[in-house]
Amino acid sequence: MSNNRLRACVCVAIALSLTACNRAPHRIDAATYTKEIDQWRAERLASLTGESGWLSLIGLFWLKEGKNTFGSEPANDIVLPKDKVPARAGAFTLANGVVTFETSQPNTFMINGEPVTSAQLRNDTEDKPTIIAINSLTFQIIKRGDKLGLRVKDKNNSDRANFKGLEYFPADLKWRIDARFEPYNPPKPMPILNVLGMESDEPSPGAIVFEVNGKTYRLDAMTEKDEPRFFMIFADDTRGKDTYGAGRYLYVDPPDGNNHLVIDFNKAYSPPCAFTNYATCPLPPKQNVLSLAIDAGEKFKGH
Repeated sequence: MSNNRLRACVCVAIALSLTACNRAPHRIDAATYTKEIDQWRAERLASLTGESGWLSLIGLFWLKEGKNTFGSEPANDIVLPKDKVPARAGAFTLANGVVTFETSQPNTFMINGEPVTSAQLRNDTEDKPTIIAINSLTFQIIKRGDKLGLRVKDKNNSDRANFKGLEYFPADLKWRIDARFEPYNPPKPMPILNVLGMESDEPSPGAIVFEVNGKTYRLDAMTEKDEPRFFMIFADDTRGKDTYGAGRYLYVDPPDGNNHLVIDFNKAYSPPCAFTNYATCPLPPKQNVLSLAIDAGEKFKGH
């Protein structure tokens, strides 16, 4: 093969390689995409309105060191509806970061379908957190920073029964954006403040970089336990107008071997705090507040 012909073949190979690298890696048919969004919205609604969804929350009680009595009688530390629990139902005792449950009511409280009168409880940061049930109520211990609290849900909560549904911007493929992942090696500590004013350093594995109308934007991602997808908390210029004022949440599938991924703002959704006063929602870090109106995903008009 002559040198000129060899150079020509090399140039063609390079051009084909560059074309493949620059080609949008994720194409989708419009009809297929409509079905995908419809399914996502149905799953989102089911998660929110399910028996253990955010709309079932009726209380969050931070525990003090020592015994925390609970029941329907006003003298208890934790007062619950009288048609749900006995007057003096029992106690949650906090000692050195460990919570134990005790009650004198036999065959009343259940864990995994079995009646209990005492138990040491695993919180929501541990494997297989403990759920206690009585009538339509469930109890779970949550940990936020160095605080432990009792989260109470009621599957018959009126907020759940009376929920009017969710609103969305029209789904638009414009907001399903091919992006790239820029890893942080090592992962970068990212300060995250929640609605209670607590701050934690969450590891960010990297940034998701994308373009809208020729301008480049970045969102720092987070990782969650037992969750393969990236999680992002962001705010944009629609917040407080068409979307929830404290920002929105979004999951993104991990990148391929070339660090390509898709960020789909049509799947952005409101945090739990949009629907209940008893959630502990993390807020967007300052670098994830975008000077951009993302008119896609879930709207919020108040409920």
